[in-house]
Amino acid sequence: MSEIPYVPRLAIGLVHHPVRDRMQKTVATNITNFDIHDIARAAQVYGVEKYYIIHPMQEQLMFVERVLDHWRTGQGSKFNPMRKTALGSVRTAESVEKALEDWNAPEGLVIATTARTEWAKRKYSFAELRHEMHVEKKPVLMLFGTGFGMTEGLIGSCSGVLESIRGAPPQDYRHLSVRSAVSICLDRVMGPW
Repeated sequence: MSEIPYVPRLAIGLVHHPVRDRMQKTVATNITNFDIHDIARAAQVYGVEKYYIIHPMQEQLMFVERVLDHWRTGQGSKFNPMRKTALGSVRTAESVEKALEDWNAPEGLVIATTARTEWAKRKYSFAELRHEMHVEKKPVLMLFGTGFGMTEGLIGSCSGVLESIRGAPPQDYRHLSVRSAVSICLDRVMGPW
């Protein structure tokens, strides 16, 4: 009988506040339907326990709940059962703190993804974070920012920052959608390679 492989505890958070706009002001960004669906599907593929959509405004969180209700219990659940499965891990939270409280992994790491690594307490390579998760068995909440990235205060409050995804030389173009960035990061820390 083969042994069931260890699956690290991983949750992800899509942060809509506090994030920066192009003028570096702290703002709240709008939640998009694409981010709900596409990130949920990537989370399902890579065994993510919970996918938190983080926003302080009730109207935005209610939008997410309406979308989830349609696909979990409404007509969408009959139309596309695979979508219902993918959206099973999605939760809403008013703040990162509320997401952490709900996830309940006090011994875990909170890891930010950002190009602004100068604000980090510690920097993790993908290999180092993968080791923490798979060998040291530390739970991780991985945060992804919207807009022009998470604020300095939020990044500084995290356990560390994950290395940036680099583009191919010589351009090193780094303007990915958050959906693409989430998929790449999940594959690098949870993929079976």
